[in-house]
Amino acid sequence: MLVALAGLLKLKRIKSGFWLLGIVLNSFGVQAQEYVRPAADFDRLTQELFAEIQSDQVPYEDLYETLLQYYQTPLNLNTATREELRGLLLLSESQITNLLEYRQQRGALLTLYELQVVPGFDMRSIYRAAPFVTAQVAGGSNGLRGPLWQRVLQEDNNALFVRYERVLQGRKGYAAVSLDSSGQGPTRYVGSPDKLLVRYRVSHTKDFSLGFTAEKDAGEQLVWNPKSRRYGPDFLSGHLVVQERGRLKTLAVGDYQLQFGQGLLLSSGLQVGKGAETITTLRRSSVGVRPYSSVLETTFFRGAAATVSVAPTVRATAFVSRKRVDASVQFAADSLAEFNEFSSGFQLTGFHRTPAELANRQALRETVAGGNLSYTSRSSNFTAGLTAVDTYFDKAIQRRPELYNRYEFRGRHNMAVSTQYSYVHGNMLLFGETARSSSGGIGTVNGLLASIAPTFDVSVLMRHYARNFHTLYGNALSENTRNINESGLYLGAKLRPLARWEMSAYYDQFWFPWLKYQVGAPSRGHDWLVRLAYAPTKTSLLYAQLRTREKEYDAAGDRPAPLPVPTIRRSILLYYDANPTSTLGLRTRVQGTRYRENNGPWRTGYVLAQDATVGVGRRLRLTARYALFDTDDYDTRQYVFEQDVLYAFSVPALSGQGTRVYGLAEITCSRHLTFWLRVAETHYRHQQTVGSGLEEIAGPRRTDVKAQARYRF
Repeated sequence: MLVALAGLLKLKRIKSGFWLLGIVLNSFGVQAQEYVRPAADFDRLTQELFAEIQSDQVPYEDLYETLLQYYQTPLNLNTATREELRGLLLLSESQITNLLEYRQQRGALLTLYELQVVPGFDMRSIYRAAPFVTAQVAGGSNGLRGPLWQRVLQEDNNALFVRYERVLQGRKGYAAVSLDSSGQGPTRYVGSPDKLLVRYRVSHTKDFSLGFTAEKDAGEQLVWNPKSRRYGPDFLSGHLVVQERGRLKTLAVGDYQLQFGQGLLLSSGLQVGKGAETITTLRRSSVGVRPYSSVLETTFFRGAAATVSVAPTVRATAFVSRKRVDASVQFAADSLAEFNEFSSGFQLTGFHRTPAELANRQALRETVAGGNLSYTSRSSNFTAGLTAVDTYFDKAIQRRPELYNRYEFRGRHNMAVSTQYSYVHGNMLLFGETARSSSGGIGTVNGLLASIAPTFDVSVLMRHYARNFHTLYGNALSENTRNINESGLYLGAKLRPLARWEMSAYYDQFWFPWLKYQVGAPSRGHDWLVRLAYAPTKTSLLYAQLRTREKEYDAAGDRPAPLPVPTIRRSILLYYDANPTSTLGLRTRVQGTRYRENNGPWRTGYVLAQDATVGVGRRLRLTARYALFDTDDYDTRQYVFEQDVLYAFSVPALSGQGTRVYGLAEITCSRHLTFWLRVAETHYRHQQTVGSGLEEIAGPRRTDVKAQARYRF
C-alpha cells in the first residue's frame, strides 16, 4: 500500500513524488493508513477565535451550532469555493488563494496531510482546521448514490440527542404560595424546573440535511393546546435542505439561516466580531442558505428558500419567511394616536415561564421576503451582489417616547437593499457592503486584508451606520449590539516572528453620533487588544493577553444636561493548555479586570481556574475544574469558558467571592450510544442568597446537573 501511494503521488505530481511522501510521513509520524479526522475541541477553538469575552451578549449558541454543522458535514477542500473556505473563518485569504492555486496546478489533495506542502499552511493552521474539513476526491452526482430517501436511510452521520438539565436547589419562582381572598398571589413560574432538549439530525455534505429540535426551558410547561399554538415543548424547529440538484444549488424548507455580503442585511451563524483572531474573522462570507437546528428562538427564518445557478458565474436566491415572534403588545390610550395597537419592541429571551411572558409569546406576526443576485468571476477573484429584504409586521412597532429612540424603526414595514463586493488582487482582499433602509438611512462597511509578508498580515475596516438605518436581521461588525448609530475604524495585525510564535493586535475607534440608552449625548470610545501566543508543541498552547475598552456613559447624579463620562475596563488573561501525556490534559487560566467610572476609584475582579482531563481506557473521559473568583461588584464580573456536554456551552458570570467547581464524564457505552453527565456548583462566600427575583436561591450555593445521551443510528 505504501508503494502504491508513493506511485500515485509520483504520477499525479511528478515534481513532488517521494519528496512529498517523505514530508508527510516524517512530519506526522504515521504509516500509510486511512486518515481519521481528529475530534473537535470546541472550547479551545472558541477561546482562540474570541477575545477575553466579558459580555452576556455573545451568541454562543449560534457559534457552537455553526461549528457543529462544519464538524458533522466537513468542508471538502477539493471542491470548496473561495466563499465557502472563507465561511470557515479559520483560513487567511492568502492561504485560501494558495490552496486554490495548488488545486488548479496539481489537482485534488490526496489527504489532509498534503496541506503541509501548500504555501502558507503551518502546523497550527492545519490542526485547527482539520476537524472541520476533509480531502475527498469528487465523485459523481448525488443521484448516482440512489434516491434521496435511500441516501437518508443509509447515511452514517445520523444521530439523536436527548439532554436534561436542572438546578438542584429550590428557587423562588417554583415555591408554593398562598392566594388571597380574590385568588391572587405573587408571580411564579408555571412549569417545572426541568430543562429538556431533543435534537435529531441526519446530513451529508453537499447533498442533504434533515432534522428537528424540541426544547422546554426551565419554568416552561409541556402543553398541547393548538388554539394557543402550543404543541408540547415550548419551542419546536425542523428543516429539510437539499443541495446540488443540477441548476438547483440549495432548497430549504422549514427553518433556515441566510448570510450574504458583510452581514448588513442578512447575517447568521459563526459571527465572531472583534477578538483575538484579528484577520480572518473580520470579513464575512456569502455562504447563502443554511439549515437551522439551534435553539435560539429569534435568529432564523421559517418558510422556504432556494438558490439556483442562472449561469456558470451567476446565482440567484429567493426566500420567504413567516413566523410569530415575542412582543409586548399595547393599545393606544388616545383615539387620535397613529397606531391603535402597537408593540414597543421585541422580546428576545425566548422564555415563556410566567403569565406575563406567556402573554408576549408569539404576539407579533412577521413576514419577510427577499433575495440575492450574485456574480462570481471564473477565477473567483471578484464577486458582486445585490440583496433585498422586505419585512412586514401585522402590528406596528413604536418604541417608548424617549429621546434616544427618536430615530429607531417605527411602523409595520421596512425595506432594505444593499450591494456587496469582494476583490482579490495578489495578497490583498478588498470587500464591503452598502445598504439603504426605507427610512433613508445608510449603512456601509468596507475593509481590506493584506499579507504584507509571509509572516505578517494586516486588516483595516471602516464602518458607518446612520442613526436612522434599520436592519432587523443584520449583524455586521460593530460595537453596538445592532448596526445603528455608529461609525468606527478598526485596525488589526498578526505577526509570526518565529516558528510557533504569534502576536495579534487590534485597535478600534468608534463614535455614536446620536443618543443611546444611558448616554444622553453623542459619545465615543476605543478598544484595543494585544495577544502573544506560543505553541511549544502541536497540542499545547500558551498565551498572554491585554485588553482595554473605554466607553462613555452618563455621569451619576442630577444634572441640568446629560454629561457622558469615560468608563474604562482593563483586562489581563494568562492561559496555558498542555497535554503531558496522551491521556492527560491540563488547562490553567488566570484573568483579572480593573474597572473605573469617571476617574473614580478602581474596582477589581479576578478568577483562577485549573482544568484537568483524563482518559480512562477507550470508553471513559473525565474532566474537572476548580476555580477561585473574587470581584468587587457586578461590573467586575468574570466570564470563563467551561467544558460541557457535546454541542452545549457554559460561560457563567462569576461575581462576588467564592469557588466554582464542575465535573464532566463522557462514557462511550457502545459504537452507537454515548452518555455525558455534568455536575457544577458555585459556592459564594459572605452571601445568604444566590441570584435575584424569581431565580433567587436561599443559601450560598447553586448546583447544576446536566445529562445527555447520543444515539448514532
